[in-house]
Amino acid sequence: MIVIGVTGSIGMGKSTTARLFAEHGAVLHDADAVVHALYRGPAVPAISARFPDAIQDGVVDRGRLSAILAADPGALRELEAIVHPMVQAVEAECMAEARRAGRSMFVVDVPLLFETGGEKRVDVTVVVSAPAEIQAARVLERPGMTPERLAAILARQMPDAEKRRRAHFVVETGGSKEASAARVADIVRALAATAAARSDQN
Repeated sequence: MIVIGVTGSIGMGKSTTARLFAEHGAVLHDADAVVHALYRGPAVPAISARFPDAIQDGVVDRGRLSAILAADPGALRELEAIVHPMVQAVEAECMAEARRAGRSMFVVDVPLLFETGGEKRVDVTVVVSAPAEIQAARVLERPGMTPERLAAILARQMPDAEKRRRAHFVVETGGSKEASAARVADIVRALAATAAARSDQN
């Protein structure tokens, strides 16, 4: 089974691209969805102990948590130390299940793949990218988003150019959906050919 890490900065179309891999039969593991689930249960006690003001009605309020992180940049590392091991444990469990089921592709959809050293846990990295002006236009359409908030988010993320440099493959999403889908299909074919070649060698 080949493990594919799909990543990209905010507004690049990462999750949409990850779903395109799923259309080719890949098992899709969405790290952000896992975080949402953890914020409603397993991670609440630990986060409450360190960030009590982030808790609302027994769950982690992402808006409150974001405000805390914006006011104290050092708090992000403390939050990551709490949450990332939990996310990775769920990921490992899902990956093991996919291997047992004989699946050929497993896609990890992780916003901060390179920033957290997650590329070490995957076989191939795919960076989803779009021009900066398209990225900004997409993000600023989101409710409650402002140029200041976008700038703060981007400051915590690795620059797009560096992600592209590190990637095995890049999927451009600034054009048509059909073009992005065709690029994903090309990547799937390339990975299948590589897997077949390795199988023949063994």
